[in-house]
Amino acid sequence: MDQELRQKILNLLDQHRIMTIATLRPDGWPQATTVGYVNDGLTLYFLCGLESQKAANLAGDDRVSLTIDHDTPDIMAITGLSMAAHAQVVSDRSEAAKVLQLLPSKYPEQTSLPVSMPTPEEVRIFRLTPVVISVLDYAKGFGHTDLVTC
Repeated sequence: MDQELRQKILNLLDQHRIMTIATLRPDGWPQATTVGYVNDGLTLYFLCGLESQKAANLAGDDRVSLTIDHDTPDIMAITGLSMAAHAQVVSDRSEAAKVLQLLPSKYPEQTSLPVSMPTPEEVRIFRLTPVVISVLDYAKGFGHTDLVTC
């Protein structure tokens, strides 16, 4: 991947803080859910409940698809990311602590944080490692995408 495209992906990741993630249910149907995320470079992280449907789905199949985008009144200003990725549970305490420390940086306008942030034992933290990234940029033409294999 060239440096310009990598920087464009990183800028889009930094500009946003929610994504729609699709996991596969046991019956084969995809399940799409909106979640918050943080990223460390191209690696994304999200939290969910220990017994959530997402966690159960990912225990059976670690493949996900996700989108990150925003609404715009100008159709030719549509930009965003679509990714195919593998999800792994973060079990290393130092990595989990790093993820939990990154969360407040995504919400700088939040003046008061919860009394206590969840601990790694109270939530399931997933690391998303991209396999394919599609960068959508209508400014380059209707429906234009740049495809990157990681």
